[in-house]
Amino acid sequence: MGHHGVLADAVLAAGGRVTGVITETLADHEIAHRRVTRLDVVATMHARKHRMAELSDAFIMLPGGFGTFEEFMEAVTWRQLGIHTKSQWHLNVDGFFDDLLAFTRHAVDSGFITGAQCGPDRCRRPPDALLDRLGAAGDNSG
Repeated sequence: MGHHGVLADAVLAAGGRVTGVITETLADHEIAHRRVTRLDVVATMHARKHRMAELSDAFIMLPGGFGTFEEFMEAVTWRQLGIHTKSQWHLNVDGFFDDLLAFTRHAVDSGFITGAQCGPDRCRRPPDALLDRLGAAGDNSG
C-alpha cells in the first residue's frame, strides 16, 4: 500500500473522508486501498490525473518519487495554462524539497519560470502551517 495508504489511514482515523482514484490495471493487481470512503477506478493514468484534478480543491505535494513529481508538475502547468486556478503547495517535510526549491529558483533566475509561478510562499512546513493557510480563505489564491 505504501505511503499513500499511510496518509489515507491517518485521514480515515481522524474521521475524514478519502477518495481514491486508481487505474484498472493497478486495481486488478490489488494495489488499491480498500478502506477508502470512495474508490474511482479509471482506464488510464491520464484519466486518473484528470479525475484527481476534478476532485481537488488544491494540490499538495508530499515527499515522493517520479510519479508524485510528474503529477504535481502537470497540475502546476495546467494552472499556468489557465486550465484551473487551484493552488499548489509543497509540504516540505524534513527539508525534502529544499533541493527542488533551489532548482526552481535557478529556473526563475535563468528566465524559464516567472517568480509569480513559484514563490517561496508555495512551500510550507510544518503541516499545520499549510492546513491553516488552506483553511484561511478556502484558499484558491496561489
